[in-house]
Amino acid sequence: QVQLVESGGRLVQTGGSLRLSCAASGRAFSIYAMGWFRQAPGKEREFVAAISWSGDNTNYADSVKGRFTISRDNAKSTVYLQMNSLKPENTAVYSCATDEKLGKYYYNDEAPLVQTEFGYWGRGTQVTVSS
Repeated sequence: QVQLVESGGRLVQTGGSLRLSCAASGRAFSIYAMGWFRQAPGKEREFVAAISWSGDNTNYADSVKGRFTISRDNAKSTVYLQMNSLKPENTAVYSCATDEKLGKYYYNDEAPLVQTEFGYWGRGTQVTVSS
């Protein structure tokens, strides 16, 4: 079992920046890929970014490429999401996720982006971008 706790969300103005953190505890965090997802009011949860276990490989949703950066510190069991040039449409609850099944991506050091492969989720942190 893995426990995930997100932090760092708050109200920010358009064009501002935030860094979200996701602290993991429990099973071996460092061998699993991690992902960030978000859910805006009235919308389905969507993929934002993912990072391989080593941190060397990443994937991003097209809408955030060039503005958001995912990273991880395995020594601290923490994954980060640096968000720059924020827009009102980025307003959402941001959640981090992982799963033991993602161990299949270990040897190729891949960053998966299929939401259904992630089974452990944090409660999320609210990001609100004012116009």
